[in-house]
Amino acid sequence: MITAIREVRRAKNLTLEEVARRCVPPTTAQTIGRLETGTRTVSVAWLNRIAAALEVAPADLVTLPDRATLPVAATLDAEGAHAPRQPLTLVPPQPAPGGVAISVTGSIGDYRAGDALWCDLRAPEHFGQALNRDVLVPLPAGRFLFARLIGRDGDALLLLPLTPNARPTSITSPAWLAQASRLIRTL
Repeated sequence: MITAIREVRRAKNLTLEEVARRCVPPTTAQTIGRLETGTRTVSVAWLNRIAAALEVAPADLVTLPDRATLPVAATLDAEGAHAPRQPLTLVPPQPAPGGVAISVTGSIGDYRAGDALWCDLRAPEHFGQALNRDVLVPLPAGRFLFARLIGRDGDALLLLPLTPNARPTSITSPAWLAQASRLIRTL
């Protein structure tokens, strides 16, 4: 199996040691290096551990023959654009299984018409993971509310709509919410 562990790690500006510490349970930089170079076989368990440490989907770490990659032409920081020190590629994102999307048809808040939001579904026991994030919440009669989750009080969610001067809204016991996880913006 050909992996893109090194490419993803470098794209996130992480050292081998940082990735090793982020693994659960922690491992050594040497082990991560061996997994990157292929001198140690990457099992599914290792792929999942490293993906979690890099905060990507495990599929983003596997190079498949029919999966496109983009060559990195430059890196960008506060000092400007620079040529990469070594060849880099980025794997285009793939949606998470079971996720949903939101198509932005009119500008609101930080979002522009034409944007797409990929969202991760959260069950009620995981609503706390979405605090201070933009979420889509189902309402009765097939309606929805898209707002910032600013608090919880038992089964009630406190949401701040993105419209200017909006007042917080409380929604009690929604069956699920969808947390915005990735913004896709075309220029």
